[in-house]
Amino acid sequence: MAETLFISDLHLSGERPDTVQLFLDFLQQRAPRTQELYILGDLFDVWIGDDLVQPPIPQIKDALRRLTAGGTRAWLMHGNRDFLIGPAFCRETGLELLDDPVKIELQGTPTLLMHGDLLCSDDLAYQAFRQHVRDPAMIERFLALPIPQRIETAASYRAQSGEAKSTKAADIMDVNQQTVEGYMLEQAVQQLIHGHTHRPGLHRFELAGRPAQRHVLAAWQPRQAELLRVDERGWQREPFPAPAP
Repeated sequence: MAETLFISDLHLSGERPDTVQLFLDFLQQRAPRTQELYILGDLFDVWIGDDLVQPPIPQIKDALRRLTAGGTRAWLMHGNRDFLIGPAFCRETGLELLDDPVKIELQGTPTLLMHGDLLCSDDLAYQAFRQHVRDPAMIERFLALPIPQRIETAASYRAQSGEAKSTKAADIMDVNQQTVEGYMLEQAVQQLIHGHTHRPGLHRFELAGRPAQRHVLAAWQPRQAELLRVDERGWQREPFPAPAP
């Protein structure tokens, strides 16, 4: 039975070895049984350039390369933490880079995929910051810096981001429903899948007089993950590792 898996917000780093090991287990045990895998952003907690090779990056690259070489087709979308992942990483792993947003056919139904940060339009400060750091000239200057300086700059950004989040109202960091509907109407879809907010769930609503739904992916925890599986039987949230029988 053909199936597609969706995951996001793993935030892999050397500081989260349990989550890294969980992902490696997933790539070895569960992912090879699926035909298609979509990673919708924030695979890594921070990414400062494809030339960074400190652990656990080489191990993760090797595991991804084995998965794609084995026949599973896998796509990667940039998140707000790892938008600097580039062509070199994709060549080394066999992943295919996705635009954000992108529309796909999922079991015959047009479906919009996003990381999700663009939907949080009430957070004006973040949206301005997002536009600033993703400016091509800004990216070029950053990637030209020595690796130690890039690491230091990224750490500073993360610290500032943490401080800013602590002072924001929770609803500001969630999606804006009008923005959600705007993207879906523009792309002519009734289904949306995204991550980013760390608020997993299924939201049903009416769009242009027809039923619509928004699936929010779960962030990965150190020893437990949740996958969104789609196949001929429908949609199912699947824990990994699976519960003991």
